[in-house]
Amino acid sequence: MSTSPIPQTIDILSREKGIDPEVIISAIEDAVVTAARKQFKTGEDLRARYNAESGDVELFALMTVVEEVQDPATELTLDDERLGDVEGAEVGDQLEFPKPREELGRIAAQTAKQIIFQKVREAERNNVYDEYIGRVGELVHGFVKRFEGGRIITDLGKIEAVLPKTQQSRAEAFSQGERVRIVINSVSKDTKGPQVEVSRTSPELVKRLFEMEVPEIYDGTVQIKVAVREPGDRAKIAVISTERDVDPVGACVGMKGSRVQAIIRELRGERIDIIEWSEDPAVFAANALSPAKVAKVEINSFEEKKLTVTVPEDQLSLAIGKKGQNVRLAAKLVGWHIDIRSAEEAARAAAAQLEAVMAGGEATLTDIRDSLALDQITAERLKDRGIETIEQLTTITVDELVDAIDVSFDQANEILDRARRLLAQKQAREAKEAREAEEAALAPPVAEDEAAIEEQEASEAAESVETEAAVETEAAVEAPIEAAALDETLEAPALETAEAAEEAAKETSEPETSTEVEAAPEAAIDKTDEPPIGAPEEASTDSVSETSHAEPGDAATEQEPDSHRAVDDEEEKL
Repeated sequence: MSTSPIPQTIDILSREKGIDPEVIISAIEDAVVTAARKQFKTGEDLRARYNAESGDVELFALMTVVEEVQDPATELTLDDERLGDVEGAEVGDQLEFPKPREELGRIAAQTAKQIIFQKVREAERNNVYDEYIGRVGELVHGFVKRFEGGRIITDLGKIEAVLPKTQQSRAEAFSQGERVRIVINSVSKDTKGPQVEVSRTSPELVKRLFEMEVPEIYDGTVQIKVAVREPGDRAKIAVISTERDVDPVGACVGMKGSRVQAIIRELRGERIDIIEWSEDPAVFAANALSPAKVAKVEINSFEEKKLTVTVPEDQLSLAIGKKGQNVRLAAKLVGWHIDIRSAEEAARAAAAQLEAVMAGGEATLTDIRDSLALDQITAERLKDRGIETIEQLTTITVDELVDAIDVSFDQANEILDRARRLLAQKQAREAKEAREAEEAALAPPVAEDEAAIEEQEASEAAESVETEAAVETEAAVEAPIEAAALDETLEAPALETAEAAEEAAKETSEPETSTEVEAAPEAAIDKTDEPPIGAPEEASTDSVSETSHAEPGDAATEQEPDSHRAVDDEEEKL
């Protein structure tokens, strides 16, 4: 029975590190050989062998039998005395000669120890590499063990993985001992640095989380074709269903958004856009710009993978996104270069193209494709068929156009109708310009001296000034005459009114007086029926006579102002 501790040590290391015992034995043999070479320094070909029965490591020198020795350290002849105990040796045989291990000192032992540790570490790293290299992109669970200069060391159970700062989302913060979900980002075989690197910013994390939350993705009914993200802000994934009855987007969203909300919580509020994948890059690009609504997608080049997207004016900012985030993610998702323009900008470009054509300039179909509702690819296909101008396009039939650019009959009819209308407008404008040019050529030339024109204008101005002066003079002469006629007109009615008033006063003065005189005695008689006590009859007679003398004068006085008032009224009316 072996009393050496070497077998027990090999067994312990094999269990703890998960290393094959043969790897440890090989490490021990290499360590003994290296230490012996440093100790003996003879240049011999030293070898070591582990003896499982005795549990010891044997050291020996390997030498080759030759006819003529060239290297005494590794070769010997058949006449060498060291072959005295060896029977049947022949030229070309390799013989092992034991070497004493007791001569190995402390330094050699320390060297052997370091070599053994190094070999064990290499074996351990090789095992880790072999185990995890096939798990890159896999979702694993770990615990935050410690923090080292911005890096997070996570414990995956058997090994420790590092989460670099570049693979951490700015919206996330972890504490020691917290459980995290991470994906294996890379596995290194180098002796320096971390061997397993994990990530929280990889798009694979989003894919693996959807696989956990969505059974249809796990069983393959729904597939995630591509995923892109800007960690902490937004992510986009394109999904497709292998069954017609399954809605891929609805399956990922879940009932009332329950499935996608669980993933958003895991990603600390990162927004996720779920888009249906399509083989057509134009349709895929329109879907990728969600939630913006796209009006038109035009493919510019398949080789360079460029396309132009037209959106309504109110959707432009939404399609671009904050700091271009939405269109940037859409371009990564589709894998094409995307240019976005508004509908107004597209209309201005089409108007400019149309104006160029109307002006009579040479314009190819590529230059006026917006006016004809053609994309870059279609225009190039027509060019390859020898159709480069609008005149050439109007000469072909619908069937020829369908065969040339592989479109439907409705689209071909629309293109031809647009081309015919555009050509008719161009011809009408050219005809109008030709008529105007002919009229201008037939009109008599007008060539007058500038001095004569100025003289004519000066004479016309002088005549107008003289005419205005004559008019003013006539108005000044006629004004007094009209005033005099007006005065005469006013005086004649006034005099007639005054004379009529005087005659009426004279005619009415005598009858009124007699009437009043005759009426006075009757009044006096009436008053004398009951005369007051002591009232003489002469008093009443005197009062009558005074009254008869006063009334005519009063009547004349009252009528004169009426005549003057009538004259004043006539003057005001005139």
